[in-house]
Amino acid sequence: MKEAKKPAATEKFCCISKLKVFLLALWFSYLVNTMTGSYMKSIVTQIERRFNIPASLVGFINGSFEIGNLLVLVFVSYFGAKLHRPRIIALGCTVMFFGCLLISLPHFLMERYQYETTLSPLENSSSSLSMCLTNQSQSSTHMEKQSEECEQKSRSLMWVFVLVGNVIRGIGETPIIPLGISYVEDFSKAENSPFYIACLQVATVIGAFLGYMLGSYCAELYVDLGFTDIEDVTITLTDARWVGAWWLGILMCGSVTLLTAIPFCFLPKSLPKEGQVRDTELLSSRSASQPQERDETQHKFRMNELTKDFIPFLRSLFYNTVYMLFILISVLQFSAFIGMISFMPKYLEQQYGKSASQALYLLGVYSLPIISAGYFLGGLLMKKFKINTFQAANIAFWISLTEYLIFFTAFYTVCENVPVAGLTVSYEGIEQLSYMETSLISDCNNDCDCSTKVWDPVCGENGITYISPCLAGCRASDGTRKHTVFENCTCVAASGFSSGNVSAVLGQCEKGAECDMMLTYFLVLLLVCNFIFSFGAMPGYMVFIRSIKPEEKSLGVGIHTLATRVLGGIPSPIYFGALIDTTCLKWGSTKCGGKGACRLYDVVTYRRLNLGLPAILHGVSYFPCVLILLFLKKQFKSSEGKTFKSLPMAVEAIEEQND
Repeated sequence: MKEAKKPAATEKFCCISKLKVFLLALWFSYLVNTMTGSYMKSIVTQIERRFNIPASLVGFINGSFEIGNLLVLVFVSYFGAKLHRPRIIALGCTVMFFGCLLISLPHFLMERYQYETTLSPLENSSSSLSMCLTNQSQSSTHMEKQSEECEQKSRSLMWVFVLVGNVIRGIGETPIIPLGISYVEDFSKAENSPFYIACLQVATVIGAFLGYMLGSYCAELYVDLGFTDIEDVTITLTDARWVGAWWLGILMCGSVTLLTAIPFCFLPKSLPKEGQVRDTELLSSRSASQPQERDETQHKFRMNELTKDFIPFLRSLFYNTVYMLFILISVLQFSAFIGMISFMPKYLEQQYGKSASQALYLLGVYSLPIISAGYFLGGLLMKKFKINTFQAANIAFWISLTEYLIFFTAFYTVCENVPVAGLTVSYEGIEQLSYMETSLISDCNNDCDCSTKVWDPVCGENGITYISPCLAGCRASDGTRKHTVFENCTCVAASGFSSGNVSAVLGQCEKGAECDMMLTYFLVLLLVCNFIFSFGAMPGYMVFIRSIKPEEKSLGVGIHTLATRVLGGIPSPIYFGALIDTTCLKWGSTKCGGKGACRLYDVVTYRRLNLGLPAILHGVSYFPCVLILLFLKKQFKSSEGKTFKSLPMAVEAIEEQND
């Protein structure tokens, strides 16, 4: 009787089964994990501008999360399944917390953010540096000067803290997916697990939504929040130099991540199978045998007992045709998704002229709720109709193909380059494209001796943007700080604009109303594609899950995650970023005169790369999809008309024996 009072797997927490408690804890863990991940993707542009680095390096920082996964994923997936899975998940959440702290650390170590400008916020009028004057040469030389002392003060390597912190965050995230999914699959009914996993996928979408909303909020706050008077800031939210409070959101995400670790510390190592009916004798014998099992675990635990099945499991997975083909599909589609979503906020900024805050808000509102609905309905479909593996594969294939064909209409949501003198149009207003800095000098500003490296754009009355007031040929000004108006601008007059007093104001010219209309079309298209794709995602994922034997499930999910992260998640943002860098028309400059972050892109080429490369990768993934369908069709016919179950028939056979 005394032994029966010990905590057993059949006990409940406040009338709720421990499996439900685990599902709830895992749901919040998924939510917070994806919230942090989506927030990190939302601040890609902020990191690029704050540390003055190119998009390819930002892509490497973004992919460092997967590097952390790579370091420990196989070991956690295999050994974790034989140890206490809930507590390992709790440890992972704690490690993620420390990673978030390290990511935010550079903000507290670096000096205040100083953006490129030709104006001094303390002067009552514009600085002579911004004017078209003949004595500009001394100032230009000073702006382009490089020295060792300047390099030391620039602290350009502070981004390494973000890189290492993201690696640590990836290490901490490792046990959540493979151990969480295998725990749910091991102790839930076969017909319930698709619905449970769909609910977890809904959590990832809600978390991503919250992450983008948090990113949108923080992007509106100036980076040096509380230390800089916003009235002294001469740039606006839509300016390519604006940096939001990127560090604030990651601190908030880290704090919540630490809280999600607490429930897992109190959950058992194993549970009874959901829905099993156990009589009193079986329960008593199990309770009586628990002390003996604990003694064996504590005193006879040897490493060879953990590793003896590793090589056979690995060999079995590699000979699993559907499993290996599914990994290939996942790598291709994950590469397309990660590469595009990593730079999607930047795409909306450059393509449609929106601020980082607006871009993140639109992505969150128009994309993520509908994805959540698609995941939920897809899981409900699997549960209600008890769809077998062959049927699920067909549903997933045709739904995905439909979404892929609709996606091509995104190429018609066109918004052309904003007119920038010397880059996208000539100083006479004729459309032309130039990647050369020499094209920034024209007859109208040739005598001004302007620096071509500084990005401090002004918008002329003619609707053309100029790189700086000096390059616009402006010789006088009125007003102070962000309200400065530049007058007598010879380059504005040279474009054929007839006015008594040609002038320009701070900031880049806004895009027209036709771009807002195109943005609406793009967002509606994004909404439709996301719903279709997410609806078919759950049937496809269940083909993968049911293709793995129960005892190999944790390792199989882990290797699948490892492959997609290593082959897709790590290189994809890097080569996407490198390709995006090739479309840069105007690079910013560091304080030492070196190349900084890109300020302006050729949006036409950018659009072709940002949409075309994912389309190619996604299209190639349909070849292994067809092979899976053919293989499953063959298996289905060989079953002689019987109800087709999961690929390794032992999966449901073992479940039936356990029941």
